[in-house]
Amino acid sequence: MLKGGRRGWPGKSPTPFLKLSGPYVKVKRITLKILHWNCRIFLAGIFIYAGYTKIVNPLQFAAAVEGYQLLSPDSVILVARILPWVEVILGIALIAGLMIRYTAAFAVAFLTFFIGIMLATYLRGIEADCGCFGIGERISPFTLARDSLFILPALFLVFQPWLESRKWLRGPGR
Repeated sequence: MLKGGRRGWPGKSPTPFLKLSGPYVKVKRITLKILHWNCRIFLAGIFIYAGYTKIVNPLQFAAAVEGYQLLSPDSVILVARILPWVEVILGIALIAGLMIRYTAAFAVAFLTFFIGIMLATYLRGIEADCGCFGIGERISPFTLARDSLFILPALFLVFQPWLESRKWLRGPGR
């Protein structure tokens, strides 16, 4: 009979290949915290800057919204007045850390909604300004891809609590 751990491995215990304790877990936690802060600051900066450019030039932003050909003139004015402030408040909430998971989920829904509108406008063949960061940028595959990538940090912030609850991060016996 072989001595050692289970399954007859001589002198070896059935521990995982990589121990889940000590510095490995700390590095993973620190990495997640750094990624968390980078995502929050990046998204907040994007939303605050985007909102600011629209607040500074409300008539140009209203023209960009009208270029999508989806709303009535009264609705265009309403959206042009409210949307920039929603973006700024969303950015401030991300920086302040107000209910991060829910704020990030709202950011995902917000971005998905507007990317869908941009995609529909692009597929209809309408040459409209994106209106994302000011005026003069047409909706193109580049703007669609760029704005779609903004969803990734927001998704990370939504799912980060789930990642932290996983066993691989907690270590053995925790």
